[in-house]
Amino acid sequence: MLKFLIVSILLQPPQYSFDGDFTQGGLVVGNVSSWLDVYQDGTKLPNHNGKILFGFNRDAAPSTNITLKHNGEVLADLKFDVEQRQYDIQNIDGLPASKVNPPAMDWDRIKRENAQIGAVRLNTIAACPEVNFISPAEGEISGVYGSQRVLNGEPKRPHFGLDIAGTVGTKIISPAWGKVVLVADDMFYTGGTIAIDHGCGLVSIFSHLSEIDVNKGDELSQGDIIGKIGATGRATGPHLDWRVNLHKVRLDPALLLE
Repeated sequence: MLKFLIVSILLQPPQYSFDGDFTQGGLVVGNVSSWLDVYQDGTKLPNHNGKILFGFNRDAAPSTNITLKHNGEVLADLKFDVEQRQYDIQNIDGLPASKVNPPAMDWDRIKRENAQIGAVRLNTIAACPEVNFISPAEGEISGVYGSQRVLNGEPKRPHFGLDIAGTVGTKIISPAWGKVVLVADDMFYTGGTIAIDHGCGLVSIFSHLSEIDVNKGDELSQGDIIGKIGATGRATGPHLDWRVNLHKVRLDPALLLE
């Protein structure tokens, strides 16, 4: 009886559906049979008891392939178009060298801090709640995902966050459930910095804070206050820089609010 039951389950056709933003910077949530192995462009995705997440980097290719397998057998091979975006590119010339690259004396510190942030983006918790985000702060949008500056002819790293301008002391809230996995008072680039792990591989980074009101290890509900807007680190004025990663994929936070 047990053998017959197992065989009957395995013979069921795979169930799958996908919902989200098939665009550069977008996130897609899939609901699939829990026994499926799911691959995006050849890379296996975590199957969280029937829920999978995948996303697209800033410069993602025009299409992506999702393959569903069981015991090595391909059950479905799906191709999706990925919308291509245009980004704001700003050219600034005539700057002194000190404004283009950080001083050599700070390189070791920057490398160490980047490694800290990189680690929390990869080592995420196993929980996988619903993906439901709200804005972490009130204010004017002053910077958008994907924009890039070219300084003295040297292309700099694109901006991967959503900047929300506000007065120093404006409250910042957790945009979703999560656990605080990083707290730093004074990082070189990002100043006062918090990282929140939302589960499923989704991690938010909040930068330039003037105050931090949480501790590493705190579990947060959506809407809990985590800190205050500031201008710490390499900031030209008071604002929140909010970034969201799905493991190594840099997502556009604005798309999570739509």
